[in-house]
Amino acid sequence: MLALVAALALPMAPLQSPEAEVAATIDALHVAASSADSAAYFALFTPDARFIGTDAAERWTLPEFRAYAEPVFARGQGWTYTPVERTVTLAPIACRCIAWFDEVLNNKSYGVTRGSGVLRLTDGGWKIEQYVLSFAVPNDQARAVVETIRSPE
Repeated sequence: MLALVAALALPMAPLQSPEAEVAATIDALHVAASSADSAAYFALFTPDARFIGTDAAERWTLPEFRAYAEPVFARGQGWTYTPVERTVTLAPIACRCIAWFDEVLNNKSYGVTRGSGVLRLTDGGWKIEQYVLSFAVPNDQARAVVETIRSPE
């Protein structure tokens, strides 16, 4: 009994805040993508998740996105987006089971990009419901980019 009392008196490691847990989930997503770890990557999504990519046609369900990404990962290739800054917001106190975020990312090929999305707290921890990747186009270059997109090939 004395050992139990002594054990209870030991300082406990502080629990992570929900915002830190959400950030850790997003960080794990980026690490898994960079290391082409398909199992770890897709385990971070809810079964009904969506991935919205940079191309207007890239609005994928999780099975569709998995069909695209798994062959890439199987070749040992991934994609590396390094977070530069991130804002995480939790739903109001009553729930605190939904979080949304936006982040600025660096990528070797594309430069500065943005990620944003929604996570849901599940029995298995925070899972990604939706992830959106977009290019960060400077306002003074937006017209030229729009014209390029509109131009027929």
